[in-house]
Amino acid sequence: MGPGMEAVDIAVVALYFILVLAIGFLAMWKSNRSTVTGYFLAGRSMTWVVIGASLFVSNIGSEHFIGLAGSGAASGYAVGAWEFNALLLLQLLGWVFVPVYFHSQVYTMPEYLSKRFGGSRLKVYFAFLSILLYIFTKLSVALYAGALFIQESLGWSLYLSIVLLISMTALLTVTGGLVAVMYTDALQAVLMVGGALTLTVISLVKVGGLEAVRTKYMQAVPNVSAIIAAGNFTYTNSCRIEPKPDSLHVLRGPLDEDIPWPGFLIGQTPTSVWYWCADQVIVQRVLAAKNIAHAKSSTLMAGFLKILPMFVMVIPGMISRILFTDEIICINPEHCMAVCGSQAGCSNIAYPRLVMAVMPVGLRGLMMAVVIAALMSDLDSIFNSASTIFTLDIYQSFRLLASQRELLIVGRIFVVVMVGISIAWVPAIVEMQGGQTYFYIQEVAGYLTPPIAALFLLGVFWKRCNEKGAFWGGMTGFTLGTVRLILAFIYRPPPCDQPDNRPGFLVNVHYMYFAAMLFWISGLVAVVVSLCSSPPDEEQIHTTTFWGLRNIEMVPVKDREETYRLTEKSPGNSSENLRKEIPTDVKTDRCCDGANAKLLVSSTDHDPSTPSTESSPVTTPAQQFDSGKIEIVSAEESCHDNEKMRKFMRLLNWFCGYKEGSQSTDQKPQREKGRSIAEMLYEPPRIKLLLNLGLLVVCALDIFMFVYFSL
Repeated sequence: MGPGMEAVDIAVVALYFILVLAIGFLAMWKSNRSTVTGYFLAGRSMTWVVIGASLFVSNIGSEHFIGLAGSGAASGYAVGAWEFNALLLLQLLGWVFVPVYFHSQVYTMPEYLSKRFGGSRLKVYFAFLSILLYIFTKLSVALYAGALFIQESLGWSLYLSIVLLISMTALLTVTGGLVAVMYTDALQAVLMVGGALTLTVISLVKVGGLEAVRTKYMQAVPNVSAIIAAGNFTYTNSCRIEPKPDSLHVLRGPLDEDIPWPGFLIGQTPTSVWYWCADQVIVQRVLAAKNIAHAKSSTLMAGFLKILPMFVMVIPGMISRILFTDEIICINPEHCMAVCGSQAGCSNIAYPRLVMAVMPVGLRGLMMAVVIAALMSDLDSIFNSASTIFTLDIYQSFRLLASQRELLIVGRIFVVVMVGISIAWVPAIVEMQGGQTYFYIQEVAGYLTPPIAALFLLGVFWKRCNEKGAFWGGMTGFTLGTVRLILAFIYRPPPCDQPDNRPGFLVNVHYMYFAAMLFWISGLVAVVVSLCSSPPDEEQIHTTTFWGLRNIEMVPVKDREETYRLTEKSPGNSSENLRKEIPTDVKTDRCCDGANAKLLVSSTDHDPSTPSTESSPVTTPAQQFDSGKIEIVSAEESCHDNEKMRKFMRLLNWFCGYKEGSQSTDQKPQREKGRSIAEMLYEPPRIKLLLNLGLLVVCALDIFMFVYFSL
């Protein structure tokens, strides 16, 4: 075990916390959080740099630092295939899916399914499935990985550390919404890239460069005799301790236990289509873009950044195996328990061991901040996206007339509920065996998400697909995937020194091949049922398919400015003008709810020039004054009685970012319909040319990376 954290390192971590809180609260203070669009989609005002950084950071969580480095230590380059695959799928999101989402004017992915196919069955099913995946897979893996790093570097209590991190992340998410999440993600992206590159450079210098990594990795075999002599262990030669012969290849043979190339192309890719093109955590960031040009630019930026994990996570994991072979590669379950407390293996400690061993004082604190940044970015993305789905797709389905205030408060309360569930889940994470936990969670997406990918692809590209076909296709795939998932948890892989007595279809059928089967079966059922039933209405496919984009005439922003001036302020709306003349804060402070208005604004029930026909006693001006004075005194007494309640409500409104009168200025239907879709989808010719050239460069770079790391 390397040296521990010192005072300077702790100071760096503390400075990071202060910076994140400052930026998050500044974004909270400056942004418009009082509307559904402002809180959940950052007012659709984000630029491509912020979105691109947020996409990268939202994907690269603490489990990537721990998991990618651990897989690199155990099996070499193979795990880098997921990162290279993301380069192309991010562009599929930017060039195909996002224009459709903009055209259909959706906030969430379940909402898109509802608009495309009609009904609420698919919407509610996908919403519940997404939230379950977030809570029991993403949260659990991120928390386990972050806790492992903290334990290795600081020796803090797992529970105290996790509760602190979850609570601070939830505070930023609850108060600031997507704006605070994305701006803190931008800071975290700088920290991640800078810190991880620093570690990579120092590690490469220590082992002699990239070519030395290739050579020494294949020779990194633990010294069995020394380990047995030191710990009185036994060795049966049944546990793999030598590097695999094809460790230096990304894509491998069709029967490989890590990444069989046919399974990766036809099975893992559909799962990745769900993650990059239909998962709320990722898509919500791109939906916050100002227009399609910013959206495409952000996916290009994120695509270039996705090259980095191979060099800053996978290769450092391989270097860690070279430097700490006898610890990272244990010879039997007893040795693993002695080293890292898990019988499943100790490859997950590769990254924290490397950090604590090669980084100088101060930079260890930087790397600690980087991993904390990764963990917090994962958590804040999950919190914000899950609260969006719950509020707009589940809660609003049962409360159709819910006000803006109610939706915003419910969204924040749901984040608090998720925090409670996450903290309650911590003991289960600690009790699970680390090596098995990470790899089992990776399979969950392969068993549950391919049917969703099939539905989205059919919905976007095939007009004939209807609600019945999509529902039964999704249910078929979900049932098959759930059965396989349950069996995978019942029949767990035995320790490496024990015989494997699991059923043959679990041992011999790789989960990627099973994911491919789920994808194609779900799609086939959806096609057959759709063809055997009535086609969808024209209204359902007009704005929700890729082919519907051809019917839009794109217009520049400047041609629409006058239209906005005319539609946003209507001179004929006298009641709105009246509300503007009476400031909301004055009205709230006096707590009169219109009492002042009755005194200052004459009645409009009849013409003042026309004598009143009401049978009421005649009053003099002095009597009117005395009467009005009495009403004011009465209203003020009522205000004093409710002083405590008013202060509490003001504090709650400030915390939630709610402003009185915001409903009238940002109701979802008026705001979204008033904003021109043609304007959002317009690309100036020069910008369009540059974006398409960038697309070609990214695709060529991706092919080169696959070929270079597979030869």
